[in-house]
Amino acid sequence: MSLAIMQPTNGQIGLIHGPWPAASPWSRHWPGPGRPASPATVVAVLAATVIAALSVPLDRAGLGWLVTAVAGVGALVAARVIGTPPAVPALVPTRVDHGGPDRFAWAAATVALLAVGTFRAAGWLFVLCLLTATLTTALALSSGRSLRSVALTYVLVPAAATRGGLWLARGAGRLRGRSRSGSALRVLATVAVSILLLAVFGALFVSADAAFARVFEAAIPDLRPITIIRWIFVSAVTAPLLTAAAYLRAAPPAPGRLDRTEGRKVGRMEWAVPLGLLVLLFAAFVTIQLAVLFGGDRHVVETDGLTYAEYARSGFWQLCMVTALTLVVLAGAARWAPRTGRADRMLLRVVLGALAALTLVIVASALHRMNVYTETYGLTRLRLLVACCEAWFGLVLLMVLVAGIRIRAAWLPRVAIGVGVLALLGLAAANPDGLIAANHVQRFERTQTIDAGYLADLSPDAVPALTGLDEPATRACLLDAIGADMPADDWREFNTARESARDLVARYRPADPGACSRMLGRS
Repeated sequence: MSLAIMQPTNGQIGLIHGPWPAASPWSRHWPGPGRPASPATVVAVLAATVIAALSVPLDRAGLGWLVTAVAGVGALVAARVIGTPPAVPALVPTRVDHGGPDRFAWAAATVALLAVGTFRAAGWLFVLCLLTATLTTALALSSGRSLRSVALTYVLVPAAATRGGLWLARGAGRLRGRSRSGSALRVLATVAVSILLLAVFGALFVSADAAFARVFEAAIPDLRPITIIRWIFVSAVTAPLLTAAAYLRAAPPAPGRLDRTEGRKVGRMEWAVPLGLLVLLFAAFVTIQLAVLFGGDRHVVETDGLTYAEYARSGFWQLCMVTALTLVVLAGAARWAPRTGRADRMLLRVVLGALAALTLVIVASALHRMNVYTETYGLTRLRLLVACCEAWFGLVLLMVLVAGIRIRAAWLPRVAIGVGVLALLGLAAANPDGLIAANHVQRFERTQTIDAGYLADLSPDAVPALTGLDEPATRACLLDAIGADMPADDWREFNTARESARDLVARYRPADPGACSRMLGRS
């Protein structure tokens, strides 16, 4: 099919006809931009793709991820600010909503999350930040306000990449058309002169100073087949993602369609009876939990014949699951429970408020159990991460209680996600592997026992804490084991934690590497 596009031609309104993607179920609510991509958009997406291909280290966290994030956000900003043409009359006036000012905060959060790879070496932490960065990116691109709009942004990425590719191709075609007038020759001449000047003066500087030569060699990529394959792979992943992001920013789907979350309501008894019974069950459990929390070791041992640590271990994971499922129940009730009448709203406040308040006590019980469990068995990555998630659940429940005052809370999903992102960034700033190592060092001072096998698998983030271990042989073995997994980094893989860890590891060398292998249980 062909699409008529209103566009100024010599100061007048004219029509440009050309091929466009076929109609889809989203055509009505996602018509797409009314014109090809601007030259600035084409150049910005291409430049960000090249920077990503040259910068991203696929095997570890490093500075290259931050460079890529800044380049990607900068490209989208340039495409939106510089590449936006002046408005022209449309055949059918439509209002395009590109989202609120909070999209800049979500974009900044994406950059901050990927910047963690520059300062923390823990691979599991960076993977978690990378996955969360996809969520903050979806929030920055989505013009809707609900979780449904964010989820649909994920779903629309393949279609946006396909339609955006055609959109950019049309823009590139216009760019080529302009270059036929002689500007292409001027561009080639500019590039040739730039390369000549850089080559001549760069060679002179390299031969004049050894330090500059080392920096220059580190910056120049090693043109091996594996490097070229990496460039192709990163470009093949980055280009469609940037294209989809640029397309979604230029032509977001109608937010009214994305945010339509109100569905068919159920009867008052259909939701109030099951949730009322659930509140009674929670109340009975919380009553017993209060006795445990205030009764301490004696109550548990006399009642169940367990140590307090065993009691904590036996119930923490179940309580975490209860908290997560309760949030799902609260979300379902908020969607399907009627609230048109005053009695319906009051019943909704009472039932959901009671359920949220009782769940807060369960959150406190779970966190208390984890604290006791950690004091007995030591801190691990899983225990620390799940405890942080449980604390975040508690904050969300507090927000649910606040939202219940007015029943409607369009702000709740995004604020809850924002709090979670801040919590993750706070965890990264606190250095989780360092906290784990410090916890085990403190336990060694009390018990004279240490899980050397587990500590040897921590990242270089743990090295500063492990240097405080008051056992020279064990300390040297642990640092040597962590240092063995720290190959040399180029500028793309630069990481401050690994750099500082190398200096500390070099100070402690094991006297007997064979003894270290036996102590750590490694051949």
